[in-house]
Amino acid sequence: MTAYSLRARLLALWVLLLTSAAATAYLMYGVYNQSTGVQVAQTEIAVARACRAIIDRYALLVHDRGGRIAEGDLAEMVEAALGRFGEVEGGIWSASDGSVAYAYPTYEGTGPKTDVPAAERDTIAAVNAEALRVDHAVPQRRPSRTQVMLLQGCPLHGPEPGLTAWAMGRARVNDGPTYTRFVAGLGFLAATVLGSAALLGRFLYGFSGRIARLEAALATQPDGEDLPRLDRTGERELDRLVDALNAAGGRLREARARVVAAERLATAGRLAASIAHEIRNPIAAMRLKAENALASGDPNRATLALEAMLGQIARVDTLLRDLLNLTQARPLHRIPTAIAPLLTECARLHEDLATAGNVRIETVLDGLPGSDHPHIDRAQVARALDNLLLNALQHTPAGGRVRLAAARDTVDGTMRLRLRVSDTGPGVDPAIRTSLFEPFVTGRPDGTGLGLAIVHEIALAHRGAAGLVDNAPETTFCLELPWRPS
Repeated sequence: MTAYSLRARLLALWVLLLTSAAATAYLMYGVYNQSTGVQVAQTEIAVARACRAIIDRYALLVHDRGGRIAEGDLAEMVEAALGRFGEVEGGIWSASDGSVAYAYPTYEGTGPKTDVPAAERDTIAAVNAEALRVDHAVPQRRPSRTQVMLLQGCPLHGPEPGLTAWAMGRARVNDGPTYTRFVAGLGFLAATVLGSAALLGRFLYGFSGRIARLEAALATQPDGEDLPRLDRTGERELDRLVDALNAAGGRLREARARVVAAERLATAGRLAASIAHEIRNPIAAMRLKAENALASGDPNRATLALEAMLGQIARVDTLLRDLLNLTQARPLHRIPTAIAPLLTECARLHEDLATAGNVRIETVLDGLPGSDHPHIDRAQVARALDNLLLNALQHTPAGGRVRLAAARDTVDGTMRLRLRVSDTGPGVDPAIRTSLFEPFVTGRPDGTGLGLAIVHEIALAHRGAAGLVDNAPETTFCLELPWRPS
């Protein structure tokens, strides 16, 4: 099943909102066009009926009066014929004299309207001439921005030739109650939709920004560190998540502190037992030498006993020095460090020991960048490499080789520095392989077992790791460190 983010779903909702608004506006426009079409059709029907009413009234007047009819009678007849048609004007038109009668009974001005509209006079004359020529009713439409003018001319058959009846009405298309309702509805739709879209867009933008800030705060946390203390966003739902993360981070820190305390206590117990064992043997040997020297009374034997005791004291001193190096925590001083000079320096320090054992030291750099350097504590990493090199030289037979290599790799999107020390020695005893980096674990009778433990502590201090590479063609120890602390 495909999982969609909340941001994608809100964006889809925003698009649907705008689409539905456009569709609604289109439907409203269609309904408005239909309503205006109905108004035009109704006005057209009213104009045709009004023209027919004038014809009927004229025929009745001719029947009653006979002969020539006075213009006053014609005007009264036209007014009576148009009285029942709202907003329709009309009259009698003569081909030779023009308008002979005019009426607009439903005119809403301050007084009765008695003159033919000057702007439409030529159009009225043309329509009446056409009706007289074809001898039947002639309709005409003249649309404008706010209205459609509907005009019809009808021939009159009577004693006087060249007469026609005409009627005219106007249908408002961008004016009046229908247009007002359409504009009001469209404006309300635009205001609500645009307002909703703006609010949704603002929420989406703010929500995305708050999520991005939370992601940035979590992404900049160094590897292995506790969860950071996140600032509240001001968004209630997100702040509930922030509070839960902060609370979980607090519980994690407390649990880690308890684990560290327990590990320190267990380590202290193991160290105490190991130290007691390591120191007890030299003390027992010194005591035996001293007792034998005193019992014999031989000055030469006393001298030999003192020399042996000095050797045991040196052994105890070495043990205590390594122990202090392991247990004394030193703060890291990370600086951008060039790796090639560091490896060369470490190799040079052990040249004499390698020459004495007929062992060759090689350094290999696999594509390290020239300008971008890892941020590490140079002194402590050099100390770890010294321990690894010394361990490799002590286990490599004459004619063998020790290789010191460095490379930059990317693991889970994070750049890492890999330092490897390989040797052609016999390898690690399987019996101690799993506990190789624990204090006092060693495969040499004269070893203290603290060298690799110190390497392990330096790696942990850098939020890295130290280990023995499995399935390598040579005995290879790897020190893996973050390229940058965050």
